[in-house]
Amino acid sequence: MDQENKKSLADCEIDQCDFISVHQDIVNKVIQVMPKDTQLQDLADFFKVFGDATRIRILYVLSQSEMCVCDIATLLQMGQSAISHQLRVLKQMRLVKFRREGKAVFYSLADSHIETILAQGMEHINE
Repeated sequence: MDQENKKSLADCEIDQCDFISVHQDIVNKVIQVMPKDTQLQDLADFFKVFGDATRIRILYVLSQSEMCVCDIATLLQMGQSAISHQLRVLKQMRLVKFRREGKAVFYSLADSHIETILAQGMEHINE
């Protein structure tokens, strides 16, 4: 094996311990603060919502202004039914809220946490 292949092989094995030595004090400390599996699953589901570009676009639009489905559809150059479908997902995950004004329904971000998540994500990818 040449040097380059040896280095690549060594890089692949970084995630394994050379010997088994559990640091029980560290493990116990982490166990004390580790969320329940149901909470972690809810968090994973929450982040899955951010895995769709259309939903991200809708969230970004709503971070700028409250809007109705017609406005969002026009802005994003998409059909109203597609926007409505994505808004339904965002409502189920409590990322957006709505209010009625006559026959119109206006959507906005559910709270400032969503704006913070978007801003931090943008900051991260722009680094």
